[in-house]
Order: sequence, then C-alpha cells, then structure tokens
Amino acid sequence: MIDNGLHVVETVALLRELTARLLASEDLDAALDALVDTTTQALSGPAWCGVTLLRDGGTRTVAATEPLVSYLDEGQYRRGDGPCLVAIRERTTVVSHDLRVDARWPGWGATALAHGVHGVLCAPIEVASEAAGSLNLYAGAAGAIDARAQLTVALVAEHAGLLLSAVIDRSRQAATAAELREALAYGEVVNQAVGVVLAQRGCSAAEALEVLRQAATTLATPLPEVARRLVDSVAGSRR
Repeated sequence: MIDNGLHVVETVALLRELTARLLASEDLDAALDALVDTTTQALSGPAWCGVTLLRDGGTRTVAATEPLVSYLDEGQYRRGDGPCLVAIRERTTVVSHDLRVDARWPGWGATALAHGVHGVLCAPIEVASEAAGSLNLYAGAAGAIDARAQLTVALVAEHAGLLLSAVIDRSRQAATAAELREALAYGEVVNQAVGVVLAQRGCSAAEALEVLRQAATTLATPLPEVARRLVDSVAGSRR
C-alpha cells in the first residue's frame, strides 16, 4: 500500500512538472523537447524518449532526447512497421518488456538491442486536430517498463496532448498579433486592403493579410502597392 502510494505521488509530481514546463514553453518545439525530457523520468534506469507525429501523410520524429531515438524511429519508418507505428495505427499503447524474446519486429528489434535498447513503450498521443502520433520511451534494461511505468506514460501522453494543443493556440495568437502589428506598420492603405479582403472572403484579419502577401509575391510587387491597387479598384467599381 505504501509503495503504491509512493508511486502515485511520483506520478502526480511528474505530471505537475510536465504541466509547468509545457505551459512555460514559448513554442511547440520547446514544448516537445520538454515533453521527451520529462517522460524519461518515468523510468529509474537508462531511458531515451521521442515523439513521432503523423502529419500530411508523412511520419517523422519531431523531438528526441538523443540521436539514438531518431535512428531507431527512422528504422521503423523505413520498414513500415514497429512499435510506434502500431501505436499510431491502432491508437493503443504498445509495450515490449524484453526485445530479446519479442518476435514482433525481428529486424528492428535486433538493431535496437545492438544499441543497448532492451524495452520499448509507445503510447498514442493526439495534438488537438493537428496530428496523431506516439510518445516513444526506450529502456536500457529488460523488465524496466513495469505496470507503473506504463500507467505513468499513458497519463503523460494524454495530458501532453491537451497541453500541446494549448501551446499551439497560444503560438497562433501570438503570430496573429504580430501580423496585425506588421499590417498597421505598413500604413492606412494596407489596413484598408485588409478590410476589403475581410469583406470579400469573410476570413480573419491575419488570413486577409496573408492573401495580400501572396498576391504581392506572385506579382513581384511591394505589398503597399498591391494594397493600393486593390483599394483603388474597389473604389472605382463603386463610382
């Protein structure tokens, strides 16, 4: 009972640390780095951690505590199979307590063992509607991933999904504010053009500014000039 109580306290402390570090992160990359670094604490022995995300049809490692993690992940991507890919496809936690006796991924397992990895735990992670992925924890000792570690990592993955969504929202709001400040800096003609695009497309101010930017790039014309032409065009059509 006392042992279980200690495990609960340790898990709560880990989640508290994770929350503090992710909420203090300035962007998604920093938040992901904090996530993998914190997750390694779920094991007492040697451990390495990474995050795999599936976005736009592609799979990639977006954060890793060591180059070894990216190397092992890439081996799974090349083969089209492995614990993290199973976790993503089936939306379930995948565990191997001892890769020496696990026959599910013989080629990849042999590579992992050769690099000192004896166990693996992959928990599915969902980052709002942005991407599905997997939180991958590699253990340096067989049997290190016990029931407590499995529960802790599953809780971390679920909690992290919510926190990462908050980080993304905060980053977008900051980007939008910066874009609007930039638009104001261009002067009244750009502000007027943003208003025109807003009325025509029913989009946000940041999206309207991006439309004007793309037009300026396509026409190889300064943004203020593109804005002036649009405003003049609209004014002329109303006469």
